[in-house]
Amino acid sequence: MFYKDDRLALFIDGSSLYAAGKALGFDIDYKLLRQEFMRRGKMLRAIYYTALLESDDYSPIRPLVDWLHYNGYSMVTKPAKEYIDSMGRRKVKGNMDIELAVDALELAPRLDHAVLFSGDGDFKPLVESLQRQGVRVSVVSTIRSSPPMIADDLRRQADNFIELDELRDVIGRPPREQREPRETRSEEPSGVGR
Repeated sequence: MFYKDDRLALFIDGSSLYAAGKALGFDIDYKLLRQEFMRRGKMLRAIYYTALLESDDYSPIRPLVDWLHYNGYSMVTKPAKEYIDSMGRRKVKGNMDIELAVDALELAPRLDHAVLFSGDGDFKPLVESLQRQGVRVSVVSTIRSSPPMIADDLRRQADNFIELDELRDVIGRPPREQREPRETRSEEPSGVGR
């Protein structure tokens, strides 16, 4: 349900896409992901949303964020909040739903198609609003994990549901722990994964 002349934008909930890929047993190659959707229409934006732990000297997601920023993605980040729960466990909170929704609604007048990479049911009202403005909405997540990573009402509201597992051969690669260490590989990586 993509048309070559569609003006489209990708809205990527980073933690949701990462979790869905991990549940399916593969990493996302972001270079291939961007190329795939550029092939499907006229991409105006590819926006990646994630919270970062600023207190750590080294954040494992920082190389990905930097790579995405220099390779055609717009980055929306904010500091994650750390707290200790009632059981004494360290927890991290960094919800980016509002930022994603505001950006999607602001871009809506210039879009024909929005592609949302998230399974979060909280996005159903956003999808409804975009549709009322004449924007078609595709949602990318998975029902093939156990439990499914997409809320049923979000999947039903979308104009098009794209099963992430069906994109595996196009945008996926083996998880980092299954690949050879970088120094023994002869080829250069085609994108940064987590």
